Amino acid sequence: MGKALGMHKPSLEQRRQLNTAHSAWGALAQSVLAENVRTLQDLVQEMLRPMLRSWLGDNLPTLVERLVRAEIERLAGTKPHEPEKRDLIF
Repeated sequence: MGKALGMHKPSLEQRRQLNTAHSAWGALAQSVLAENVRTLQDLVQEMLRPMLRSWLGDNLPTLVERLVRAEIERLAGTKPHEPEKRDLIF
């Protein structure tokens, strides 16, 4: 049936060429996938950087002030330090 459709068994040289081409395409696919992983990582990093910067701008001053005040009070002995749940979770 294969011969009726013009199909034939590839020669040894054709098989070698097909294997070489297959290997080359496989290597190309691997490098493209590796590049896309880095590109995806870069994309996520680019998206998260402004969000993190905004969150830090909104929350870091208050967080630092609260923690410094608690530490000063603890060192001065005016209030024993009891870590609050919100001090432990960022």
